[in-house]
Amino acid sequence: MPSQEPRTDVDPRYSSEGVAPTPWPRARDALAAAELFWISTVRPDGRPHVTPLSALWHGDALYFSTGPEERKARNLEANPEVVLTTGTNAWYEGLDVVVEGTAVRTTDEALLRELAAAWEQKYGGFFHYDVGDGCFLHPSGRAYVFVVAPRTAFGFGKGEPFSQTRYRFS
Repeated sequence: MPSQEPRTDVDPRYSSEGVAPTPWPRARDALAAAELFWISTVRPDGRPHVTPLSALWHGDALYFSTGPEERKARNLEANPEVVLTTGTNAWYEGLDVVVEGTAVRTTDEALLRELAAAWEQKYGGFFHYDVGDGCFLHPSGRAYVFVVAPRTAFGFGKGEPFSQTRYRFS
């Protein structure tokens, strides 16, 4: 997992003059509070694939789930590199956060039970999962669970002052 405090810097080309980096704890809190994320994966033929999903910030990483037959799961078989994005669609307020990393499937059932409880606490009963065979189990079927430890992340502060902060993890 990445270190707790990444190295941060502001890109002055896309930031208001003299703005300080958005602190990582603020970006991390935005990840923890977000209900909707967009995941970008790459199809085997190189075309991008983007879709919304729920995700959970747990420990120092993002977790998401997907059915084994879904396009994103099939994409990850060929290329595990992903981008997860969350934020608002407002231009003059909020913080958008982008996380880049490698999606790794987790099958540890103790961790999956912990994640299932956290998912239901965050999202409610629709996201009630049982755990078995290294997967989440839901009336709609099985779901693989993936973890993405941030390699690089970006925080886009919107409104005055505008800022673009890069977080680099070791």
